[in-house]
Amino acid sequence: MSYLSSLFSLFGGLGMFLYGMTVMSDGMQKAASSKMSKFLNIVTENRVMAVILGAGITALVQSSSATTVMVVGFVNAGILNLSQSVGIIMGANIGTTITAWMVSLTQVSGSALSIFKPEFFAPLLVGFGSFRLLFGKKGNDDLLADFCVGVGLIFIGLEFMSSAVSPYANSPIFSRAFQIMGGNPILGILTGAVVTGLIQSSAASVSILQTLALSGAVPRAAGFYITLGQNIGTCVTAMISSAGASRTAKRAAMIHLLFNVTGAVLFGILIFLMSLPFASFFQGRLSPVEISMFHTIFNISCTIVLYPFADLLVALSGKLVLETKKDKEEAENPNHYTEVEKSLIQHLDLRILESPAIAIAAAKSEVVNMARITEENIHHATDILLEEKTEEIPEIFKQEKVIDNMQKLLTEYLIHIGNLSLNEMQKLEVNNMFNTITDIERAGDHAENIAEQAKFAEEHAISFSEIGQDDIRKISKTVVESFHASIEAFEKNDLDMVVKTAHLEDQVDEMEEDMRETHIERLNSGACAPQAGVVFLDVISDLERISDHADNIAGYVKAMI
Repeated sequence: MSYLSSLFSLFGGLGMFLYGMTVMSDGMQKAASSKMSKFLNIVTENRVMAVILGAGITALVQSSSATTVMVVGFVNAGILNLSQSVGIIMGANIGTTITAWMVSLTQVSGSALSIFKPEFFAPLLVGFGSFRLLFGKKGNDDLLADFCVGVGLIFIGLEFMSSAVSPYANSPIFSRAFQIMGGNPILGILTGAVVTGLIQSSAASVSILQTLALSGAVPRAAGFYITLGQNIGTCVTAMISSAGASRTAKRAAMIHLLFNVTGAVLFGILIFLMSLPFASFFQGRLSPVEISMFHTIFNISCTIVLYPFADLLVALSGKLVLETKKDKEEAENPNHYTEVEKSLIQHLDLRILESPAIAIAAAKSEVVNMARITEENIHHATDILLEEKTEEIPEIFKQEKVIDNMQKLLTEYLIHIGNLSLNEMQKLEVNNMFNTITDIERAGDHAENIAEQAKFAEEHAISFSEIGQDDIRKISKTVVESFHASIEAFEKNDLDMVVKTAHLEDQVDEMEEDMRETHIERLNSGACAPQAGVVFLDVISDLERISDHADNIAGYVKAMI
């Protein structure tokens, strides 16, 4: 029973640790989500800034694996190029050392410093955070509560794991296993890589190693080799993530693997050579603080040493990740998607969902693209009607299918985003994008209606009077201007454009009403043919409805502001 109880404690402690990491990183991501996308914008050709960004994002999400998965997504979506991704990957390895230093607090000793020991303050953090969540204002995110609960659970989980392992610290099995690994660098590195690859978290595997070290069960050489392997194992997540991505994204994952393997090999050789003259030191027992120090020195040193060779890593990834037969076939035989739709699918990469803020920014950019296509279709449809360019009508129908497909793809992606952990402003922004793409698609439907009216006019030899043509030209110009202003408002969160859209929409309403009345008068007086009158009224009605949708889009922006 004691063995079973220890196993349960170890398993439960690991579960609390991982859940605490998730809760804490969710809270920190929400707090820094808007800043994260701004940071990404400043990473152009400045690789130093990319390293800093990679370290910062990883410190926030507490997972280098999550950061590199995001990088694979960014590269696949065309947000980053390979050269920029190298810096972020290097920085991610530095940022992940924060977790190890947090775990090192378990070794704090002395009565004066006891308040820093996890078993002292962790329950207080969980209690504080839980009460805030239970009795705080409903409907709002409490990021401080999430952070407190997460940190508290991390340390309570570590305490459970430590208590479960400590009775067996002097077990001959542990001792023999670590002796073998201490004398065999390959076996030690392989162990660290396999364990980290299986649990998909270098932070968790390093914490497990530190828990064992706290019990005095880990020799220095074995611990160092295992830590090197953990840095290789963390590449597994990104490699798996890149399986369905473009060749460029696969190369980003390969760069991560090359960087960590090169560093592990260099340090492994160095440790092995140093362990020969300093055998007694490397056979001594490793502490959690020493693991944190080694982890930090290793990652910073690798970044400094390999930083000048970043372009070489990019070139080498191109040699290792070859163009597949599938890549060639897709280039030669494009599928049924248009170039616009294929670009949309590429940019809305599911790996970007690791960062809700950047996923929202990517979706917003594609909503703007959808709106621009719709705006062009509206302008083109009225031009066809007025200039009688009936041979161009199929182009309107073709673009309308593109708009419909874009709505479908964007809706699916926004559903994915909506299922993420979002703050209140992000939830509002996602809901507004749902509504915006609906209004854009309906505006596109009205452009298609106008093209159908042009087709009907051609088939029945209907033509408009000069007054009728002037009226349509006048109202369509104002409608297109209104729709354009609404998209400017959406793209830039511009209140001036919101006001302009509303003003133009009022003008369109007045114009549509006046034109309808005067046209009915012309019909009654026989100055206009009945069939031409029906087409005219339907067209100005469609244009007025487009303006209404533009006003709706501006209204969503106003709500955000």
